[in-house]
Amino acid sequence: MFGLVYPPSPAPLYPRPSVEHPGVKMRSESEMLPLIDEFGLVYGQASRTYCHSGAKVLHPVVHLHLIDRYSRIFLQKRSASKDLYPCYWDTAVGGHVTYGETLEEALYREASEELGLSEFNPVPLGTYIYETDRDREFVAMFAAVGHPDISPSNPEVDEGRWWTIPEIEASTGKGLITPNFEQEFPRIKKQLLSLL
Repeated sequence: MFGLVYPPSPAPLYPRPSVEHPGVKMRSESEMLPLIDEFGLVYGQASRTYCHSGAKVLHPVVHLHLIDRYSRIFLQKRSASKDLYPCYWDTAVGGHVTYGETLEEALYREASEELGLSEFNPVPLGTYIYETDRDREFVAMFAAVGHPDISPSNPEVDEGRWWTIPEIEASTGKGLITPNFEQEFPRIKKQLLSLL
């Protein structure tokens, strides 16, 4: 499975100073993300805002797909306050890796924050690069089986529920599910079912 390789001392901040950008004032509450190459080598760090500003710097995110013994997939409904795809259904757990974290540490943190889920055995499913007009993410996908009594407990998540695979497929392309999940699900569907 893919892993991040951090430098021995803190990586430089981005954007790098230039004539156009003489320096960036970093607020202490700003979430810093690792900037990576396609092999997981961390070469820098930048604020979440910068990473989503159109700079197209590659940064890692984690996704956790949950499947139960009835072959149902748990999806979360994004909060109406989200800036991207508010009120759309999405991956059970998804979030950025904070600078200094491993993929697994970020996965457990995000699962705890979004679903109150802390005891699960993640199975790596693979990685890919997802690019939009705003940003470029290196997605590390994981899966876990079970956990029928999940209840979202984060202001970023309105609700969650178990979906059958036919329900997901019938909802694709109808503006209910995020484009990222719509293109990711066919890639991992067989892998998820093989876990049962």
